[in-house]
Amino acid sequence: MNYRISANVIRRLPRYLRRLLWLEKQQVEKVSSRELGTLMGLTASQIRQDFNCFGGFGQQGYGYNVRQLKAGISDVLGVGDTLTAVVIGAGNLGRALMSNFHFDECGFRLAAAFDTSPALIGAEINGVKVLDAAELGPYLASHRVDVAVLTLTKKYAPESAKLAAEHGVRGIWNFTSIDLDVDLGDTIIEDVHLSDSLLNLGYYLRGRGDQRGRQIGG
Repeated sequence: MNYRISANVIRRLPRYLRRLLWLEKQQVEKVSSRELGTLMGLTASQIRQDFNCFGGFGQQGYGYNVRQLKAGISDVLGVGDTLTAVVIGAGNLGRALMSNFHFDECGFRLAAAFDTSPALIGAEINGVKVLDAAELGPYLASHRVDVAVLTLTKKYAPESAKLAAEHGVRGIWNFTSIDLDVDLGDTIIEDVHLSDSLLNLGYYLRGRGDQRGRQIGG
């Protein structure tokens, strides 16, 4: 099912899903918009407005069934429709993601990683084999890959992203700290700037805004 919803609402959905997974682990069966808002630093009105974009998910006066709400948001995000990803750059950051990030919980299958270091080529990290970066083009030509995760040196990020896009990769998850200034056609780029998050945190810690008891993101 396709939805035409604002980007701000879509960006909040993963936060909702993460909190609902936590509630489910706490064996909470039902949650109100007010309770969920308190947990997330949002107003009950904002939560109802967001969920109304998808039909509401709840029953007036009853609240939200945690399991059903989690399933509904997962469906909107397409978590059940597994996508394939590869990591380009198996250095410290790449290995950390491969070892600790649960791609499968987000609906992704991590198929392979690529690097230029002889010390890494042939190794397996959390069950994923590291291949020679020279094999990236042929691999993309013979395998369906939906997302390339860029965790390599930023110097080589543009050419790696362009190679991926040319071979039909539809999404780039970019951790290289630069905005990709290359024509990637219809390929979608999601830039992850860790410094932005830290700068936001520092802003509030320095007393330039009031976010006490609230989450900054979303």
